[in-house]
Amino acid sequence: MIELQLTDDHDALVQTVREFAQKEVAPYIKEWDEKQESHREIFEKMAALNLLGVCIPEQYGGAGFDYISLGLVCEELEAVDTSLRVAMSVHTGLNSLTLYTWGTEEQKQKYLVPQAKGEQLATYGLTEPGAGSDVVGARSTARREGDEYVLNGEKMWISLAGFADNFLFFCWTDEEKRRQRDHSGMSCFIVERTMKGFTSGTIHGKLGIRAGNTGYFSLQDVRVPKENLVGEEGEGFKIAMFALEQGRFTVAAGATGVIRASRDASVAYANERETFGTKIANHQLVKQKIANMEADYEMSRLLWLKAGWLKNLGQPSGRATSLAKWQATVRSEEAASMAIEVHGANGYSNDYPVERYLRNCKAAIIYEGTRDIHTLMQADWALGLKKEKPARKTLPAWQPADPHRTVAL
Repeated sequence: MIELQLTDDHDALVQTVREFAQKEVAPYIKEWDEKQESHREIFEKMAALNLLGVCIPEQYGGAGFDYISLGLVCEELEAVDTSLRVAMSVHTGLNSLTLYTWGTEEQKQKYLVPQAKGEQLATYGLTEPGAGSDVVGARSTARREGDEYVLNGEKMWISLAGFADNFLFFCWTDEEKRRQRDHSGMSCFIVERTMKGFTSGTIHGKLGIRAGNTGYFSLQDVRVPKENLVGEEGEGFKIAMFALEQGRFTVAAGATGVIRASRDASVAYANERETFGTKIANHQLVKQKIANMEADYEMSRLLWLKAGWLKNLGQPSGRATSLAKWQATVRSEEAASMAIEVHGANGYSNDYPVERYLRNCKAAIIYEGTRDIHTLMQADWALGLKKEKPARKTLPAWQPADPHRTVAL
């Protein structure tokens, strides 16, 4: 039996994040979006609330909450703007949770602790100019020289590329396996911005998430100590896929926030705008759109909550996470589009936030596995062509403050 319980701790966390986003972001996000401005200080304020390490154990500098808490934070942040949730995805989901699961104790103390505290920002480098969904099409390399590795390559479409202090870098350590497209020849390394040979840049002119920093970074003969190898040589692909599952979870929860924001904006506008002598809330086809948004929100939320519940139990969650990410992102695009239609011509203007919701949500259908990739994955699971993999590691047992209190979801 699935028990999806929200506790007093969860409720308090939601209220904290909601108040933060409304106070620190909502009044300024239109301007930031127009000017394509990213503000690092917003992450410092998130860190002050322990949001950047919300689900990292306290022994490593985090708040010690569970996966459901991570999802709740992402939903609340993206209900205001996607750029905030993206930071949670790459810093916490893709990087910090990966270090917690695969890193050595030395790596956790050196990198995970300051990241969980928000003293350093981190991101994830897998995509390249010529390799996205085709991970083994990557060209980045690392060669061993004594107690060091020499890294070369370029990563593209990297969130927080201009702000991050630490990067996970995926590359080939076995040239023969690269030629054979055998992913067991890939490895993962921790790279620091201050290392000689590291450069980065910012991408401008994006369709959406304009208030978020997105860019690229390049490594030219960057030398890292062997202690910066995450896992073992040849485990890079497995580590990358683990990281992506955590990222997909945050994306699913965040996309659910877009659906909710689209619904809420549409409800407010429908109860205010009048046509043909009555409020448009009384028009049946407007009601239909709002009803569809309501259904999309409830279904998407239940899907990511189920994935979080499985993660909390340490159960295999790849299939549930993939389904949640796929459905929530697709439905967020539909909800934002319907919201624009409810707003009519006004929805086509940035005087209202719904046009930003539509621009922002499109990216989530692409990153952390495209809509097409997840469609194929779900089909393969249903057909028995793909097997669910056991969980690598779960967070420490987390006990709700009041296990008998159930909140309607």
